Amino acid sequence: MNRRDFIKTTTVLPAAVAAVSALPPFSAPAFAAPGDKWRVFEVTTNVGILKPAGVTRVWLPLPLAADTDYQKSLGNTWNVEGGTAAVSSDGKYGAQLLTVEFADAPNIPAVQLTSRFATRDRAVDLSKPGNAGKADRAELQRYLAPTELIPTDGIVLDTAREITRDVRGGDIDKARAIYEWIVVNTYRDPKTRGCGVGDIKYMLESKNLGGKCADLNALFVGLARAIGIPARDVYGVRVAKSEYSYRSLGVGTDNVTRAQHCRAEFHTASHGWVPVDPADVRKVILEEKPGAQLPIDDPQVKAARARLFGSWEMNWLAFNTAHDIALPKSGYARIAFLMYPQAETAAGRFDSLDPDNFRYQMTAQELGIF
Repeated sequence: MNRRDFIKTTTVLPAAVAAVSALPPFSAPAFAAPGDKWRVFEVTTNVGILKPAGVTRVWLPLPLAADTDYQKSLGNTWNVEGGTAAVSSDGKYGAQLLTVEFADAPNIPAVQLTSRFATRDRAVDLSKPGNAGKADRAELQRYLAPTELIPTDGIVLDTAREITRDVRGGDIDKARAIYEWIVVNTYRDPKTRGCGVGDIKYMLESKNLGGKCADLNALFVGLARAIGIPARDVYGVRVAKSEYSYRSLGVGTDNVTRAQHCRAEFHTASHGWVPVDPADVRKVILEEKPGAQLPIDDPQVKAARARLFGSWEMNWLAFNTAHDIALPKSGYARIAFLMYPQAETAAGRFDSLDPDNFRYQMTAQELGIF
């Protein structure tokens, strides 16, 4: 395969390439229970290293390893030209990733990964008493701890205390206060590369509260953790249009290469993990009406603001909740989170947002319901 052919055919790899852990054909039951519809999707990622040098490695995020009440993994396959591939975990958070390694070769190293999974919309009714059951203490402690870009002391702690100073309720009311503060005080910055980096200390110290989902939702996570509420980012990618009439909260084509999106959750003893997404409220404000920013009291914004504290529309694939990840066999620094394909050669690590040197394409299709 030469450079020109790869660029022309990034969605097709040769049939002669061996497949691993083949997926069974999808067959949906005859009907779906009302209000309990599972949608089945398939996401395919094609990667080509246009400037290989020495040993080349590629790392691709896989869907959540453990099934949840909103997502089930239905298997992964991969095709590799002239290399080896293996599934591994980050160890701390349980994030699964496919690690691909190529020896020194003159051709363009290429890999194709296909992941199949089922999702259903997620909602937690916070108006009723919950019955979450006993939580895993080690898991909760993991999501109270600071990370490199999400500290829980200093200005983060001071800000969280100020936001919740007058809140008389418990963790749900405090989390709601943080959520509302982010909706009101931050903004979506269209100039931010990718989904942002999530450096919340810098955001607060600089008073520059603009960014995208990895910034604004990380801010929710850090502020919640600072006052003792377990919280976490969930990294993933949108795979379909919104069924709730929000053009900005879905994708309009099967090409989801630039549709990465992270969300957030917080934990309460009564209701367990509660989904939130203040970043998407700001996305509705900026992008829902092309060419014009919606006011915060617009009916569509108000509806999204209410819906996104306690629910997620699952036109989205969740990858992991990991931070500060050491990529297997990598010779370089940890990465803040794993939401994009990553790659390195003997010449260094590629910028995952640089299309000139690191070419990848992601496509999604919906297969049916059950």
